[in-house]
Amino acid sequence: MNFLSKRLNRLPPYMFGKLKQLTHERRRQGIDVIDLGMGNPSEPTPKHIIDKLCEAAREPRHHRYSISRGIFNLRREVAWHYERRFGVEIDPEHEAIAVIGTKEGLSHLALALIDQGDLALVPNPTFPIHIYSIALAGGSVVSIPLREEDEFVPNLAEIARDIWPRPKVLILSFPHNPTGAVVDLSFFEEIVHFAKKHEIALVHDLAYADIVFDGYKAPSLLQAKGAKEIGVEFISLSKSYNMAGWRCGFAVGNRDIIEALARIKGYYDYGIFAPIQVASIMALRTPPDVVKENAEIYRRRRDVLVDGLNRIGWKVQKPKGTMFVWAPIPEPYRHLGSMDFAMKLLDDAEVCVSPGAGFGHNGEGYVRIALVENENRLRQSVRQIRQALFK
Repeated sequence: MNFLSKRLNRLPPYMFGKLKQLTHERRRQGIDVIDLGMGNPSEPTPKHIIDKLCEAAREPRHHRYSISRGIFNLRREVAWHYERRFGVEIDPEHEAIAVIGTKEGLSHLALALIDQGDLALVPNPTFPIHIYSIALAGGSVVSIPLREEDEFVPNLAEIARDIWPRPKVLILSFPHNPTGAVVDLSFFEEIVHFAKKHEIALVHDLAYADIVFDGYKAPSLLQAKGAKEIGVEFISLSKSYNMAGWRCGFAVGNRDIIEALARIKGYYDYGIFAPIQVASIMALRTPPDVVKENAEIYRRRRDVLVDGLNRIGWKVQKPKGTMFVWAPIPEPYRHLGSMDFAMKLLDDAEVCVSPGAGFGHNGEGYVRIALVENENRLRQSVRQIRQALFK
């Protein structure tokens, strides 16, 4: 008998899960695989944040259920953060909500906005939950191709060409995972104008706001004039403060969309553990220099990896943002496809990377390499790749 729902059949096999399992199996066999597959920060959460968590956890009043929206003091801190960082005013009562990580927030938002058969515009390649949150909600994804010749930035004229039936949502994310592409504020101003014209809700995932290099500063969607009329933005503490496992992020922006997300979440959860929320207030008060130093760690790793790969003959560009390198498969191995090439690196170089096809069909021909090991390990990975591919 089949007890499974039809929505599960809409999900393809999770490509990354297979590689992760094989990596663990090899490590159990004593093989020292260098895992550059998942964007899992290697550095510890700053001590002042951990200390606040421990202090708050000793308070019995924090052991009870919290609230789904997030405690008011945390939402107020997010509003202050947006004012300091982007010059954007946020009403903490109606325009901000805490989410249990961006993946949870995006998934629940899709349930709040998408009905069966609704269309959503989503770049391809992209972070998988941008696609699968729509699929799980019963919607259909219209892919926006991201191409190297366009610097992996959407072409608005191409989007508008086939706009019927009208999509309900447009999901974006810059700095972009997996390609590392970046945009300036003028891009968001064009996108806001486009979304208003076509009456489309805008959802922007700003997970890598602070992981930027070479003088680039990531703008917020909400800095664009009129953005709050049709859009919301997600931010996360995972990468900026090395808090990936803490599962704390936020959605801010249009109050009707925030209220819709709050209604859905009210049925699903009781909110984040209160001590984590208290510690997250401390995270948002972290001096900018600490956050910049964290980005500098990734910048040094980026340079070590990219310079090393280029020296051995694997031509790769340096991204200006994110903790990833988006690498075209070297010509002699392009016929393999991204999954088989990733398997070859795992088998022959003992290095795990993510196949580009796992981020959508337009990701085929690439692999994503995460900057989650120290500089010495990255140098070692280059040596092992050279031995395996460029003897």
